[in-house]
Amino acid sequence: MQPTIASQPSIASHAEEQIRATGARVTRQRVIVLSFLLGRGGSLTHHEILEQLAEAALDPVTLYRVLEWLTENELVHRIAGADQVWRFSAGAGHHAHEHAHFQCTKCDVVTCFTDVPLPRKIKLPAGFQTQEVDFLIKGTCPNCAKPG
Repeated sequence: MQPTIASQPSIASHAEEQIRATGARVTRQRVIVLSFLLGRGGSLTHHEILEQLAEAALDPVTLYRVLEWLTENELVHRIAGADQVWRFSAGAGHHAHEHAHFQCTKCDVVTCFTDVPLPRKIKLPAGFQTQEVDFLIKGTCPNCAKPG
């Protein structure tokens, strides 16, 4: 069972600082969602976040808006899995660099690989401009690959 947000004051303080640094209002919902994601190691879907933050009494639309705001302000990284479902993970500045993602074909967990070098830049035809590159590797994670 995950510890509650209230039991992690340093994470909540860190979340507040990051939100305040954007110049925007610090709201309870933003702090709750960002604190939760900062305390997690992996990426979660909107539905998984909503389920695991049931005690916070966030409705689905509010959570969607908070995740969009956090993504736009580069406090949260949004990842499209092979199943076309968005997953979110915390970490400032994810948009400043491109990195690979790995999605397990058994458990669907998506992991960011920030230290795995990507193939060289793709040269696009004249007139096309890159905004974002998604590099998704599919396979089996270490947990699902264990025999037995």
